[in-house]
Parts: sequence; C-alpha cells; structure tokens
Amino acid sequence: MRKKKIHFKEEQIDRIIEMAWEDRTPFEAILNQFGCKEQEVINIMRREMKPSSFKMWRERVQGRATKHQKLRPEEVERFKCSRQRSISMNKK
Repeated sequence: MRKKKIHFKEEQIDRIIEMAWEDRTPFEAILNQFGCKEQEVINIMRREMKPSSFKMWRERVQGRATKHQKLRPEEVERFKCSRQRSISMNKK
C-alpha cells in the first residue's frame, strides 16, 4: 500500500514549522490542523531547516511533555500560549 504524499503551500509549511517550534503546541494540534503526523512533521523540519537547527530542535522536543498530548498534565487543556492571539492575531 502506497502512502499518500501531501503537498503543502509555502505558507502552510511555515506555519507547521512555527507550530513545531512552539513548546506548548503538541503534535496533535498540527495533526488536527494540517493532517500531518509527528513523523511527517519531523521530515518537514529535517528538509526545511539547516542540519544544526534541526538537531537543536530534535533535542528540545524529544520526550517533551508539552509536545505530546498524552504526556501533558491534565490541567493543561490549551494548544496555544495564552499570548498567541496578540502575537499572531489568530482568532481560534
């Protein structure tokens, strides 16, 4: 069975990278918004970033509780930072 390859617009790739860098945005939020699983996000980051930046990012997110919904404490219910709306004017 062949995997369906998803092609993203440049703006979507930029947003995926931005969400992946945010400490409080779990991979599940990226999956919900873009249909991109954790391994696909890793592949995008590997492809789009300099090797040293990718390595630094991987070290930061590996095992980080805030990047994985199942590892988060129950009291953390949001996907985004409380300041995100004022930063990005995001209405969601």
